[in-house]
Amino acid sequence: MSKFCVIGSGISGATIANLLSKKHSVILFDKARGPGGRASFKRIKGKTGFDHGTQYISPKTKEFKRFTNNLIKKKVLKVWGGKHIFLNSKKKEDKKHIKIIGRSGNNDISKYLLKKINCNYQCELKKIYFKNKLWHLLFNDGKLRSFQGIILTCPFPQLKKLSKKFIKNSFLDKSIKMDANITTMIAIKKNNNSNSSYFFEDPVLGWAGNENSKKRFKSKHDLWTLQSTFLWANKKINQNKKNKKENSDIMIDKFFQLSNIKKTKINYFLNHGWKYSSNSKPFRIKSYWDSKKKLGVCADWFVGPRLESGWISANDLFKKISK
Repeated sequence: MSKFCVIGSGISGATIANLLSKKHSVILFDKARGPGGRASFKRIKGKTGFDHGTQYISPKTKEFKRFTNNLIKKKVLKVWGGKHIFLNSKKKEDKKHIKIIGRSGNNDISKYLLKKINCNYQCELKKIYFKNKLWHLLFNDGKLRSFQGIILTCPFPQLKKLSKKFIKNSFLDKSIKMDANITTMIAIKKNNNSNSSYFFEDPVLGWAGNENSKKRFKSKHDLWTLQSTFLWANKKINQNKKNKKENSDIMIDKFFQLSNIKKTKINYFLNHGWKYSSNSKPFRIKSYWDSKKKLGVCADWFVGPRLESGWISANDLFKKISK
C-alpha cells in the first residue's frame, strides 16, 4: 500500500509528489491524459503543439528563481526570446520581465518532477471516505483504492465538494470566485509577422502567443494560442462546449484586428475552456495539513493566480508534513 496518494499533476501535485517521494511511497492520479494541469501542452503531431494553459513563467521569489534557474541549466526550461508586444495601457510594462517556457512544452516542469513517480492518468476521483485510519478513494472506473495519506490539489470548488465532511477549517467556508479562461488555438498560413506574443487591451482577447517563435518544432503553418480575458470568459464558459465555434470565431476576428496581421484562412482551430483558471484573491494560509487524518491540500489558489503560487503552496505543505 502506498503511503501517500496525490490527486492532480499540475505544478502543486507534481511538486508535492516529488518532495514526498524522497521519504515515502507515492502514487499520483489525474483525470487528464497527461501531466501539467493548467500548464498542459496540446500535442498535434510529433513535437508540434500548443501551450494551451499557462503561457510562460516569470519567477518572482528568490526560491522559485533558484528552482527555475536550475531547470534551465538542466535544459528542462529555457528563456522565450523574440519580440513581445505590450499593448495594454492599463498595465505597467516591466522592461526586465523575462518569459521562461518548457523546452518541449510548458508541462515540462511536471514531467521532470514526476519522472520517478507512479502516475495514473485518465483517472477521475469521484468520492473520498475516511475509515479505520485509512483513506478510501472511489474513481470513475469503479475501483476503490486505499491509502494512509491523501493530498488534494484540485480547484477550490471541486475540493469543497470532495472534502467538506473532513476539513474543519475556516478557509473551506469561504466563498471564492475562480476566474475562467477560454483558449483558442489556430493554424494559419505563414506570414512575415515574427512577433513572439501580444498582450492586448481588449474586453474579449487578452493574449496571443506565437508557438513557432518558441523554436520547438518546424511547421508549414503559423500556430497561435489565443487567450480570452477573465471577464469575457466568466460570461461564456458555461456554454463554451456548445458554442466553441462561435466563441473561437469571435476571438480569431479580434486577433487579426488587434495584431494587424492580414486575415487569412484558418487551416484548423481548437478550443479549450478552463472553468477554474485562477484565483486573484489569496488566502491567509498557503496550504492545509491535518496530521491526524493525514489529509493535505495545496494549490495555486491559496497563494495567487501565478503558476509559481502552486509551487509555493506545495513547498509550504511539505514543511508542515515534515514537522
